Amino acid sequence: MATDKHVLFVCTGNTCRSPMAEGLFRQAVADRSDFEVSSAGVSASRGTSASRETLAVLKKRGAALLGFGSRRVAKELLKKATHVFAMTRGHLHALESMFPEYSDKFYLTCEFVDIPGEGIGADVPDPIGMGSRAYDGVAGVLDLAIPAIIAYIDSTTKDA
Repeated sequence: MATDKHVLFVCTGNTCRSPMAEGLFRQAVADRSDFEVSSAGVSASRGTSASRETLAVLKKRGAALLGFGSRRVAKELLKKATHVFAMTRGHLHALESMFPEYSDKFYLTCEFVDIPGEGIGADVPDPIGMGSRAYDGVAGVLDLAIPAIIAYIDSTTKDA
């Protein structure tokens, strides 16, 4: 089966939340050939590695980011993506402002899941500078969001 579902996760600097989502999502769809996943940031510098804490969380969960380097959201990425998941409402608004022509592809990462204590459509919290527990918390939010994202995409797209 051809890859026909191209998921892009977006945060600010593409070093913490979106690379973690990329790694965990890739792990969740490892046995499927119809998904491709990547990440970017609305204010990212090119080529920065994922944060040490993000890499530690992924390693602990058996996921990896091989050859990862941060990058800024660009039209080329959005043109290829079928679904773009923003970590926060702020990221979503930035995407809509910078790239209105692709707004039909934009979603919140937690749009399809009820996060305990936060509700449906909660922002994925920024863990930067908050220590390893904050990164584990982000992974916990993504653990809830990713199956809901996969179910949503599967229910709204046809196999190639």
